[in-house]
Amino acid sequence: MAGLSGRFRENIVLYGALLANVGIAIAKFVAAAISGSSSMLTEGVHSLVDSGNQLLLLYGQAKAKRPADASHPFGYGRELYFWAFVVAILIFAVGAGVSIYEGWVHIAQPEPLRDPTINYVVLGVAVLLEGTSWAIAVREFNGKRGASSWWQSIRRSKDPAGFIVLFEDSAALIGLGIAGVGVWASHHYADPRIDGVASIAIGLILAGVAVLLAREAKGLLIGESADPAIVAIVWATLDKRPQISAVNHVRTIHTAPDAVFVAISADFVDDLPMGEAESLIEDIEREMKARVPELTSIYIRPEKQADAIRQPPPI
Repeated sequence: MAGLSGRFRENIVLYGALLANVGIAIAKFVAAAISGSSSMLTEGVHSLVDSGNQLLLLYGQAKAKRPADASHPFGYGRELYFWAFVVAILIFAVGAGVSIYEGWVHIAQPEPLRDPTINYVVLGVAVLLEGTSWAIAVREFNGKRGASSWWQSIRRSKDPAGFIVLFEDSAALIGLGIAGVGVWASHHYADPRIDGVASIAIGLILAGVAVLLAREAKGLLIGESADPAIVAIVWATLDKRPQISAVNHVRTIHTAPDAVFVAISADFVDDLPMGEAESLIEDIEREMKARVPELTSIYIRPEKQADAIRQPPPI
């Protein structure tokens, strides 16, 4: 029971978004069936896609936690990045594609207007639920970003689950506003085609979010370096050792959101005996892991400064 509670708290953003989107999707589809609103149908598809996305991210997180084995010596952590990329594709292909198509159909073949009351009720409930999910995502994201700006934190984040939910919920709230305006304007001006235009606008917003998420997921899949602060700690740990005459380079890559592989090239003093060098490397590794627990794999290569590829130290 304690394990289940811990996993729920760890993934509170994903579970909160999933519960909200399932309920909202059902309500939107019922409202669309009763009122014939294109934008409400689009919003229902949007929420359904978001629900599937949260399930995929939870699945990816579970798969990413598998231990390393002979086939994957650095573990399966980057599988989460693959599913994040799939989520971006789904938002673009299903969410944006269906929204734009439905909007075009309702412009070309407008349906007679029906009582919009249920649309307003569902939109109000959806804003409440989506707003709650968005507030949870913002709170969790702010707790991790520190003094960095939102955009800097998103670019530097190695955990796609947090910022994907944040982007989805933000797009959902904007979409709900557009859907509400579309339903009102359609009845106010007695023109059902306006509802179709609103549906297309929602689709374009989803397409923009999908492209942005795909760009971030692609960078994580290819392999991104650790935060500059981590590189600075690694460099400083090496630089203070008198047995090391020069640090040639420090190269890092995330193998999971909370796991970093670091490869180091350092020039050791010429008169350092082999046995002392081995003990020194072990001490350095222990110190680095104590200061930065995310460093799961450390490789230190003794290399003459004249023969190595040089990297400037962090500022």
